[in-house]
Amino acid sequence: MTRLIVAAGGGGDAVAAAMLDAALYGDSDDQAVILTYAWDRLLIDPVPGPRGADDFTGLEPITQAVRKVPAEARPIAPAGSTLPRLAAELPHTFALIDPRQGVEGVTRQLEELISHLEPESIDLLDVGGDALARGDEPTLKSPLADALTLAACCQVNARVRLLIAGPGLDGELPLDDLRGTLGPLVHTFTPKDVDPINSVLEWHPSEATGMLAAAARGIRGICEVRDAGLPIPLTDESPAVHEADMDEALSRNELARAIMATTTLDEVEALSREICGFSEIDYERNKALWLKEQPPTRLDAESLLPALAEFEAEARSRGVSHTTFRHLTEALNLNGTQRDALRRLLIDSRPEQYAAPLWHIPATT
Repeated sequence: MTRLIVAAGGGGDAVAAAMLDAALYGDSDDQAVILTYAWDRLLIDPVPGPRGADDFTGLEPITQAVRKVPAEARPIAPAGSTLPRLAAELPHTFALIDPRQGVEGVTRQLEELISHLEPESIDLLDVGGDALARGDEPTLKSPLADALTLAACCQVNARVRLLIAGPGLDGELPLDDLRGTLGPLVHTFTPKDVDPINSVLEWHPSEATGMLAAAARGIRGICEVRDAGLPIPLTDESPAVHEADMDEALSRNELARAIMATTTLDEVEALSREICGFSEIDYERNKALWLKEQPPTRLDAESLLPALAEFEAEARSRGVSHTTFRHLTEALNLNGTQRDALRRLLIDSRPEQYAAPLWHIPATT
């Protein structure tokens, strides 16, 4: 028997799925199958939107409609993907959600996978909780992927448990708005639970899952994220995993209800623009064009450390105690491809400020 975890938003949700599986079933001989999008930030994949099966070489068939992403798989340039490296570093099987045929296509992939695996459990995991969004929240930035997987999971003939990890950590919906929708506590992540994904946290760009891991390690404070510098509280509630009612989630999520019969990703996008007022793929398209026009920035300690000191002073004045390396890269006007180099430089020069996988901003200099 095996377990199936659907990573609702892809990317960091797939890493959190591996952490959840280890936390709940660490003594099991079997590893979960994690069904996930290949949808990474532009610093990893410069091509906007999610990747499909045709965007890779080396995928392996699991069913007629579902492909496994092994460590040997490679995205076809110029596309990029974190999935082959995840497959190389983690013991789980990563299966690809291909959303190009809309919710009907993802539902078919789920049905085939469930029939093939006969899993003992099926979990839909969302870090942050935007699967519970109505669609009109002013803080909502990326509802499309979660709405698509929620709609598909609600149509399969099997029991699917909706799990919300780190409520509020993705900055989409405030924790106070989520509390009334969260059901029983399933688990609270601990430092031990983070150990199986330690190596992944050293390079994976997910901010929400990074904060989830940091919170599990006991880090508390205010973490600034994204290009806009959104402040996210890290509290005792941050490492929690709650169950939420699938029917209630679908009832709340207007976009998920609207896209149930879609057969293309273009249809899903059009309905997202209509209901939410935007499509996050449009945002990625616009940002990708902007990034192409940015000149390369030199990264050296002599110019970087004074700029870092200025940023930290301003962050302290805002009550910020931590930040992600993604936000730090953008705040220092560096290119996203320089994130890893920045991270290495700062950890080497000031290791005491590395609150893995976040950067700590001391209260005093």
